[in-house]
Amino acid sequence: MVITGRKASRNKPLTAAEKQANRLSRERAANEYGFADLKNWRVLTKLRLNAKHATILMRALLVLTNAETSR
Repeated sequence: MVITGRKASRNKPLTAAEKQANRLSRERAANEYGFADLKNWRVLTKLRLNAKHATILMRALLVLTNAETSR
């Protein structure tokens, strides 16, 4: 199931569930952009690490890309 963003109108404000869905969509989109950047940088092609270390590296890279895109 894909959750897409909702937009409030003048006569109908968003419900709490719709606001929560918008927050989840925003976070998901930021992560998808981050992974797309990592693929473009080809960082993962030469990565030969333990899965635990690779996960830590991926999280750090996503934080950096999110900081870069939010400027």
